Amino acid sequence: MLNRKLLTIAAEQSTPAGRGVSRLDLLRGLPDLPVLSETLLLMELMLQGQSVNLTGVSQLILSDLGAALQVMRLAGLESSSVASLPRRIEDCVSGLGLDACLDAMSKRPVSRSARHSGLLQIWTHAHEIADLCRSLAEETRGKVSPSDAFLMGLCHELGELPAALGWDWPREYASNPDTAGLKLAEAWSLPTCILEYFFDRQAGHSSSQWVEIVDRAHQLALAESNREFETNHPVYEANAVAWLHAVSS
Repeated sequence: MLNRKLLTIAAEQSTPAGRGVSRLDLLRGLPDLPVLSETLLLMELMLQGQSVNLTGVSQLILSDLGAALQVMRLAGLESSSVASLPRRIEDCVSGLGLDACLDAMSKRPVSRSARHSGLLQIWTHAHEIADLCRSLAEETRGKVSPSDAFLMGLCHELGELPAALGWDWPREYASNPDTAGLKLAEAWSLPTCILEYFFDRQAGHSSSQWVEIVDRAHQLALAESNREFETNHPVYEANAVAWLHAVSS
């Protein structure tokens, strides 16, 4: 029932968005996502080999948020029905073919430079949370798919991307990133785990497995960041201990 509710987007298709263009078409026609140049280079090198490892290609795509979204977005648009929607990156690659994946990824290459520092932070954070979500899913011993958890964690800030990338898009979505993420996931026919996460987040279901995993992943990431700061700033830590001792005495 939940999947049916998430994947039913006929109402969006009949919603006017100005000049006869449906809101769904507007969301599908949003700009291509940036992909790191190094990801494209590694992909090209892989394709030059005599045999291509599907797992290696899939892991490379999953290392880059833009690459993963571009490939999943194309696979969703190419699917003939809801039943045929690919669930994993491996399925997307197999269905589309390597050349089509590389072409989708190559639309908007960006380099690691100061000019793109904000984007790089988003990409790095997405992958960090994805890794943590996968680890947390592994602890459930089969109750949650680690690959789904990684994919969901990688895309957990999908609704923030239009503003971060300066896209021109519907105002009613701009004020609520969770609603924006759900609408994009629907329009791009992204895997069900991503749809479920944004549906639960937008509906305020804080106890859902996906929301709990992402929230816990953020807690772990913050704790690790604090440990690294204390390790790299021993003087600050000593001063903080001294200050706590002074105010408590």
